[in-house]
Amino acid sequence: MAKPEEDIIDDKPMPLMDHLIELRTRLMWSMGAFVITFIACYHFSGDIYLFLAQPLADVFRENGEARKMIYTSLTEAFFTYMKVAIFGAAFFSFPVVATQLWMFVAPGLYRSEKRAIAPFLVASPILFLAGASVVYYFVIPVAWKFFIGFEIPASGNGLPIELQPKIGEYLDLVMKLILAFGVAFQLPVALSLMAKVGIISSAGLKKFRRYAVIVMTVIAAVLAPPDPGSMIMLAVPLMALYEISIIAARIVEPKPAPAED
Repeated sequence: MAKPEEDIIDDKPMPLMDHLIELRTRLMWSMGAFVITFIACYHFSGDIYLFLAQPLADVFRENGEARKMIYTSLTEAFFTYMKVAIFGAAFFSFPVVATQLWMFVAPGLYRSEKRAIAPFLVASPILFLAGASVVYYFVIPVAWKFFIGFEIPASGNGLPIELQPKIGEYLDLVMKLILAFGVAFQLPVALSLMAKVGIISSAGLKKFRRYAVIVMTVIAAVLAPPDPGSMIMLAVPLMALYEISIIAARIVEPKPAPAED
């Protein structure tokens, strides 16, 4: 399809070597941002740990108990803090990495393509934060209460069952849940982009709605902790995001050309 004269590519032809040098520069900036944020996150890894462990501490506090986490290997706490620092560095350095990727790709795009992609670049991190917030403030507290309910207090000659969470296993689970929910909330971005390029349509999404409900229920069962409350808390937002995706797809999908007389 021919482009209007004002819809041009704001770039100049470059030799292959110059493109490779440009790519190396962008990668170095991205790696530098990751290293700097990793050092900062490792310095504050204790504070990040307290933040991630707060939902469990709140559940224990509601039960009137003072619990602690344990680690059973000499190196477990150290490597757990390393994982926390890597997780935090990936989270906080993402804006810089995304910016460098955009600066490398954008010169090869038409102005109309830049205008079309820009809203998705803004919506993606917002939706990721929304997914992370949902799992941290709503799903995790409900899930932890459910799992702690399987404890058996001491009575008579029986042996009690008491939770003694390991720091490594707990933080691995929390970070996986945050990542999984953040990625799951990218559904409107992914579907809208596919509608923008003509792979899918809003009519097709409507027709697929009943199957999408089943698929999202399965996704919620896989990603969320295995209790009904957590699965519902993920499935309902996913269904709402699917409906938002239909509306967004209707807005951005290519419109049919008007018929000529």
